[in-house]
Amino acid sequence: MLESWVFWSLLAATMQAVRTAGQKYLIADISPLGATLVRYLFGLPFIAVYLGWLLVDRGASIPALNILFIAYGIAAGFLQIIATILLIRLFTLRNFVVGSCYIRTEILITAVIGLTIFGELVSGLGWMAMLACVVGLVLITISKSGRLSDLWNLSSLYGLGAGLAFSLTSLLIRQASLSFGIDDAMFTAALTLAYMILVQTVMSLAMLLVQNAAELRVIIRKWKPSLFVGATSVVGSAGWFTAFTLERAAYVKTLGQVEFVLTLAISILYFKERPKKMELLGMVVLVSGVILLLLAP
Repeated sequence: MLESWVFWSLLAATMQAVRTAGQKYLIADISPLGATLVRYLFGLPFIAVYLGWLLVDRGASIPALNILFIAYGIAAGFLQIIATILLIRLFTLRNFVVGSCYIRTEILITAVIGLTIFGELVSGLGWMAMLACVVGLVLITISKSGRLSDLWNLSSLYGLGAGLAFSLTSLLIRQASLSFGIDDAMFTAALTLAYMILVQTVMSLAMLLVQNAAELRVIIRKWKPSLFVGATSVVGSAGWFTAFTLERAAYVKTLGQVEFVLTLAISILYFKERPKKMELLGMVVLVSGVILLLLAP
């Protein structure tokens, strides 16, 4: 039987790929900060509907916000904004795929920080699974870039920075959601997500008003693709937040790498692109890592 956290992780990974494609379309006309604002601003109505539905469905009310939830939520919101800006900046670089590989190091970074700061233990098989996934991703990246020398450049710095910020965000989200002590992962995850999106909208809007207020007019003109980004972002985030509440963040992040395999599979099967041997090897290693993860305690 498929475990709940596995379902939510796969849903999140799929929607993240779709949302990222939408953001990549938007950056042709707006800045990375503007594209980041779109994700939160246009996601507000969707998370409001989702949280409202959960409140009615469960006959519940919003619990009192504790200090840990407020602090973790603000910190996670700020770090996710930074990570998103760095990710979008990668889209403007020719060697985007290299930076994307470095973002995937968030798997191991999340596990190490989770263990040292929050005491989230990972089994030996779990460590092997995460390492296999990272090795597989590196092999795929080397295959695409063609040269080992391409593994360290400006996109690498953006990728590492984004990976670290995303890792801290994931761990803080889990702690914020768990701080309520309520045995309802969907509800506490939705509440955490609603709070974070509200905080992030205020933060990114303030930053944009200071940097380039005129860009708001461009965002309004692009309301249709912006709504698409907002909707897919909320669905994906709801998946991530719920999975983080149910399982260790490091495991959720590792399983989420199936997004990379799906993208490659589509390029091979649909676009008839011919994969290189090292690329195929990387996919096999990555899938093996995911299988090990599902077997890990």
